[in-house]
Amino acid sequence: MNKVSIKETQNPTILKFEFQDFITQNESFEFKNIDEAKTSPLAQQLFHLPFVKTIYISGNFIAIEKYSIVEWDDVKEAVAEQMETFVNNGGTIVAIDETKSKKQPVTVYGETTPNPSALKFVVSKMLTKNAIEFKNIDQTGASPLAKELFKFPYVKEIFIDENYISVTKYEINEWQEITLELRSFIKQYIENGGTVLDENFIQAATAKEDTKLKEFDNLDVTSQQIINILEEYVKPAVQADGGNIAFDSYNETDKTVKVILQGACSGCPSSTFTLKSGIENMLKSMLNDEGIKVEAINA
Repeated sequence: MNKVSIKETQNPTILKFEFQDFITQNESFEFKNIDEAKTSPLAQQLFHLPFVKTIYISGNFIAIEKYSIVEWDDVKEAVAEQMETFVNNGGTIVAIDETKSKKQPVTVYGETTPNPSALKFVVSKMLTKNAIEFKNIDQTGASPLAKELFKFPYVKEIFIDENYISVTKYEINEWQEITLELRSFIKQYIENGGTVLDENFIQAATAKEDTKLKEFDNLDVTSQQIINILEEYVKPAVQADGGNIAFDSYNETDKTVKVILQGACSGCPSSTFTLKSGIENMLKSMLNDEGIKVEAINA
């Protein structure tokens, strides 16, 4: 039996009717009238109610904007009951577009990182070849998945690379309280064909990589050697822990190497010192120069 919960919104003319499960496949719909609602038999039925102005369907809810001819308190229970009856009798909320790809099963599991505030969600398929970090929801234009994840109040930062999503949380929740919810959401989102990273971003990132190659050719020999050492010896280990490291600069005068820490490594209480000292010793040894210093920068 489907149960519908009634939730108020900041707009007094709009009420949300929430279902226990997702009712769309990572899509949102807005219908202004019965003709626009051809893909939603339930929305068409609701438009027979004279006070229904606009219907929004997304995630696990249906939101209805009403005309002012009635008050929500007088009709909301009847609307929720109508939705429940419709669905429990086998009615279709939104018709699935059969031309879209079928559900692709994936496995997702959580993996701890050296940073107690970050957890790595490993997916059984490649997500991207271009590492990308998001500090807040305003930066998520390239990733619809990251945008959705930031809607969870405990998500602080997101880092996506290869086949994993590294999530850094605020301290308001412990991992045991939220891991299952995040893992289930990521799994369902990817299985239902949701976009992890926008292809346009991938193209832009590829162009950026080409630019970086040109910049690499223009660097001094020591900087090139440092980049190659980081790529070959340091980055694989850091990525295994849900993070990333990037070369920032090398100052030939004081022999200071600056590296940028991302993902689980960013803000980690232990990793900054560990990486700094580890990389520093490695570079001193491989470049045969005891004067080299490393500064770690949190992205």
